[in-house]
Amino acid sequence: MTGTASRRSFLKSGAGLAAAAQALPGAALAQGAGVEGAGDVELARLQGARRILIKGGVVLSLDRQVGDFAKADILIEDGKIREVRPEIAADDAAVIDAGNRIVIPGFIDTHSHSYQGLLRSIMPNGVLDPDYNRDVQAKLSPAYAPADVHAGVLMTALGMIDTGTTAMVDLSQISHTPEHSDACIAALREAGIRAVFGYSRGIGPASRYPQDIGRLQRTYFSSTDQLLTLALGVALDPQVFAAARAAGVPAVLHLRNNSAAILALGAAGMLRPGDEYIHCTYLDDAAWRLIRDSGGNISLCPQIEMSMGHGQPAIQEALDHGLRPSLSSDHGDSIAQDFFTVMRQIFTVQRSQIFARARAGERNLPALLTCRDALEFATIAGARCANLDRKVGTITPGKEADLVLLRADSAHLWPINNAPGTVVNLMNPGEVETVLIAGKVRKWRGRLLGVDMARVMRMVEEARNAVMRRAGFAVDFLA
Repeated sequence: MTGTASRRSFLKSGAGLAAAAQALPGAALAQGAGVEGAGDVELARLQGARRILIKGGVVLSLDRQVGDFAKADILIEDGKIREVRPEIAADDAAVIDAGNRIVIPGFIDTHSHSYQGLLRSIMPNGVLDPDYNRDVQAKLSPAYAPADVHAGVLMTALGMIDTGTTAMVDLSQISHTPEHSDACIAALREAGIRAVFGYSRGIGPASRYPQDIGRLQRTYFSSTDQLLTLALGVALDPQVFAAARAAGVPAVLHLRNNSAAILALGAAGMLRPGDEYIHCTYLDDAAWRLIRDSGGNISLCPQIEMSMGHGQPAIQEALDHGLRPSLSSDHGDSIAQDFFTVMRQIFTVQRSQIFARARAGERNLPALLTCRDALEFATIAGARCANLDRKVGTITPGKEADLVLLRADSAHLWPINNAPGTVVNLMNPGEVETVLIAGKVRKWRGRLLGVDMARVMRMVEEARNAVMRRAGFAVDFLA
């Protein structure tokens, strides 16, 4: 993806943008750079509180047994949800006023190549083949050092928290060395996001994939009481599947246009409940039945699938086979990674597909997706796909408090007449006001906490420059 502008002029332009952002009065403060919460008595109390009471918000629990509320409270104790109902009395709790706010479970992104946080929008018009395979896979990814991996994953994870995503499945296909893998995990930890680290392939003779999964498991994943869990990113290869089975972790794989290979793995007894299948374009009926019957889960990214040439999103195929798909943003090389965009995509695409079938004269059509369906795909379906549904995905007593408070009093939203419709069809990341992960406040009143964003921006810019320099890669900044 070369262009008319030189790589040098592009990098200078990027440096200018970063410098300008840091020079803006209050810009660092607005991003929580070193002085987050200074003088904020309410925040200081929240950060030290064992019990937190979210008071008077619209609550979309996504748990049909708990129900939804036009106005209710949520009591959090030791990072877990204790009660969800109107008028909770808890005099000893730190209070978050949720008036004119909609409270939802955090979004769960089930497929992210997070190391590519350095490469945002490098191919706005690109397609899978040749652009992505040639530029990202063959040129840029081999040029990453461990420090670049850390910067890219950290930038992606912070961006997700900022837009209301509290958990993700990270398939960073960048394990060129064990140090590259360690850098991924360190960045996820630093960001404070809940994540499934899908240990994935690398490039070059120093890669220890997949056998290094044993060391990773012993070093980083010996406890189940933590934000990070482990999976193995696999290909349609029996030996790699066997490594996932030996480690006792879920397998996560991209699956497109190859029903025969997945059927062969099924016949060999390699598939397990909790495995994750991404994209799933152009599979036959037998492959779909196998995924369902083996207890597999589905992750779809309609915008990437349509814009980069993976194929028509398999939304209805999944639903027809009794599978509720989860959602993903894939990578930021070409699309926004916020879930408001992703939810609108799946809502619109499925309805468009059904309308097209109706115009063609088909009868007895499937139901149109609703906004609540899209919100379920983005939360509880994502939790199931990531094998996290016992912990998160709904606002349910006993689960960990991964919650997002959305401002609902903006001029482009008011008046609120339908809460799920407002979230899915009208909102954008600017409405994400407060984010909690395991009951800990990660974003407060519109800014990330505990993040020196000026430092992160400098680190990411330097890493981006280094990767592009090593790769001999040029991109047109203004094309």
